[in-house]
Amino acid sequence: MSLQKQIAHIDLDSFFVSVECRANTKLLGKPVAIGGSGDRGVIASCSYEARKFGVHSAMPGKLAKRLCPELIFLRGDYDSYSKASHEVTEIITEAIPVFEKTSIDEFYMDMTGLDQFFGTLKYAKELREKIIHETGLPISFGLSKNKTVSKVATGLAKPNGYKYVNYGDEKTFLAPLSVKKIPMIGEKTVQNLKRMGVEKVYTLQQMPVQLLESAFGKSGIMMWEKANGIDFSPIRPYTDRKSLSSEHTFEKDTMDVGMLTSMLVSMTENLCYKMRQDNFLTSCVSVKIRYSDFNTHTQQLKIPYTSGDHILIPKIKALFQKLYQRRLLIRLIGVKFSDLVSGHYQINLFEDSLAQLHLYQALDKLNLRYGDKTVYRAIGMTKENKDFNPFNGIKS
Repeated sequence: MSLQKQIAHIDLDSFFVSVECRANTKLLGKPVAIGGSGDRGVIASCSYEARKFGVHSAMPGKLAKRLCPELIFLRGDYDSYSKASHEVTEIITEAIPVFEKTSIDEFYMDMTGLDQFFGTLKYAKELREKIIHETGLPISFGLSKNKTVSKVATGLAKPNGYKYVNYGDEKTFLAPLSVKKIPMIGEKTVQNLKRMGVEKVYTLQQMPVQLLESAFGKSGIMMWEKANGIDFSPIRPYTDRKSLSSEHTFEKDTMDVGMLTSMLVSMTENLCYKMRQDNFLTSCVSVKIRYSDFNTHTQQLKIPYTSGDHILIPKIKALFQKLYQRRLLIRLIGVKFSDLVSGHYQINLFEDSLAQLHLYQALDKLNLRYGDKTVYRAIGMTKENKDFNPFNGIKS
C-alpha cells in the first residue's frame, strides 16, 4: 500500500521586515517598508501593520506614503537577508531529508511517511517552533497532500500560524475561497474569470474543464486541477548552486574593444535571463581575460544582490575597462556571477521603478516563448558576434 503524500509549505512572514525587526526591536509593531523611498522606488516588502493601510509589495513608494504617512522606509540589507535565509535552510536540512527551496524565504518539504514515526503535523509544528526559537523569525506553514493546497493553507495561516488540511478535504477547503487564492491565477486572469461570472473557487470546481481549456488553453486545465485540489508536481530537491558563468574563445585573437564590449554585454544579459528563470540573485561579479600569450587575469566586485541587466551591465563594463590595461590581443573573455542565493528579482526593487520590473517580465516572457535572444540589446548585434550564442557557454 502506497503512503499518503504529505507536503508542507513554509513561508517566512514579511521576511525582509522581520529580519530588520530582529536587528532593531524598536521597529516591532510599526508600519515598516523595505525600499520604495526614491521618487520611482517600489516597495519590496512591508510589515503587517503597513498592510492594514493598503500598502503591499510592488507598490510605488510615493503611493504607499500617501496611504500610510507614518510609514518607515528602510533601504534594506541584502547580506543580512541572505544570512537569515541560510540559517533557516540549515535547520530544515538537518530535519527534512527532501525539501525544495523556491525562494529566499519559501520552502516545500516532503514529509511523506513521517506520520508513521512522529506524526506529520506534530513534526511540522515542532520544526516551526525550532526555527522561531533559533532564528527569532516568525514563520507560517500549511500541510496537505500537495503543493497547491499547502501553499493556499499557508496564506490563510499568516501571520505566524499554521493550518492542516486533512486528506480528502482539499476541495471542501478550497471551495469558499476567492479564485485569487489559487497559485498561478494572476490579476488579469481574475478579471477574465469575473467576466465569466467566476469569483469563488467552488464555481471554478463545477465548470467543465473543456470550457476552461477553450478559454485559457493549457493554463485552463491546470487552473481547474488546482481548484479541485489536484497537483502532482514533485518536490525538486534543493541544491545550493554557487555560480553561473559564460566564456567565449575567439577564432582569431582581437583588440576590438567595441566588439569585446558587445560580447560582454550579451553574456551578461543572458546570464541575467538565466538567473531570473531559475530564481537566483548574485552578489559577486567578475570578468575574465585571457591574452594571446595565455596569461589569464580576472577582476571581481561585490555588489548588492540582483539579477537586473541594467545594474549588472555597467558593473561588467567597468570591470573590463579596469582589467584591460595591457592592450594586447585577447584570446578569451568571460563573465561570472557567484555567491548566488535563491530569490526573485523583486528583492532588488529598492531603487527600481515598477516599469522596469514590467519590462523584464515582458522581455523574459518573449524570450521564453519564442526562443533565446528573441529580444536583446542592440549593442549585441555587431557583425563580429552575430553567430555568438552566449547560452552555449553558460556553466553552473
